[in-house]
Amino acid sequence: KIALSPSTILLTGESGTGKELVALEIHRNSDRASKPFIKINCAAIPHSLIESELFGYEKGAFTGAVNSKPGRFELADKGTLFLDEVADMPPEMQVKLLRVIQESEFERVGGLQTTKIDVRLVAATNKDLAKEVKEGRFREDLFYRLNVVPIHLPPLRDRRMDLEHLIYFFIRKFNEKLQKQIEAIDPMALKALMRFGWPGNVRQLENVLERALLMSEERILRLTDLPTDIAAQSIDADNKEDADPVIDRVIQAYQSGESFKDIMKRQTQTLEREIIQRALEQNEGNIT
Repeated sequence: KIALSPSTILLTGESGTGKELVALEIHRNSDRASKPFIKINCAAIPHSLIESELFGYEKGAFTGAVNSKPGRFELADKGTLFLDEVADMPPEMQVKLLRVIQESEFERVGGLQTTKIDVRLVAATNKDLAKEVKEGRFREDLFYRLNVVPIHLPPLRDRRMDLEHLIYFFIRKFNEKLQKQIEAIDPMALKALMRFGWPGNVRQLENVLERALLMSEERILRLTDLPTDIAAQSIDADNKEDADPVIDRVIQAYQSGESFKDIMKRQTQTLEREIIQRALEQNEGNIT
C-alpha cells in the first residue's frame, strides 16, 4: 500500500529483525525501483564525517578534500535513501536533516550552490524514538517528520510460525553457498531451533544455520550439529516435561564441560550395546 507513495517511512524493531530487507522491498515495489537504493548507517560513521557523507563536499572544504564528492542524498536522487540507526545521528545533524526533508534541498560541505533533490526517505532504528525524544536525545520535530508511516517489525520469538520457513530457506541458501547437500533436518534439531528464544533474531538464526551446515557431515542436519547452548536448552526443556535418567546423565556431562557431540556419541554407543545384549539374550546367543 505504501510502496508507490513518496511518504517517509520509519521502521522500528530489534536488531536483526530485517529492517534493511523491508526497506529494500519497499524500494523494489515502488515506481523508483529502477533508480538507486542508497543506504547509510548513522551509527557506523564518526560524527565529524557524517555531514560530508550525507551531503558531499567541495574541493578544499577541509584538509584532504582534494576533489569534490557527492553525498548520499545526491546519489539517491529520484531513488530511495535508507537511513539506518537514525537515532544515533548527532543533534547538529538532526537539524540539517530536518531542513533537507522540509525543503528537499541542501548545500555540500564547503559549497554555496543549493542542490534540489527528489528522494524517498526510509529511516530505521532499534531504539524507542518516542522515549529518545522525551529524554532529549532526539528532536521532536524530526521524529514527527520521520514517523509519517511507522512499521514495526516484531522479534522472531513473537513470530514463531515464520521459523520453519526461515530454517528451510537458510538451509537451501547455505547448501548452495557451502556446496553442501543437506536434504532434511532431524526432528530433534528442528524442535531445538523452534524452542530457542533467538535474542539476535533472524540474523542470529542465519549465522547459526550457516555454522551448523558447515559442521554437518551427513545429509541430515542433526542436533549435534547445532551450537551446544541451543541443543542443551532443548534437552533441558524435554527433561522438565518428561524426566528421563539418560537425559539427566547427558545434562550432567554437558555441565561438566564435555562437548555435546562427544556426549551424544557415547550415549548412542551405550544404548546400542544394551540393545545388542538384549537381542543376544533373547536369541540364546544366535548372532544370525
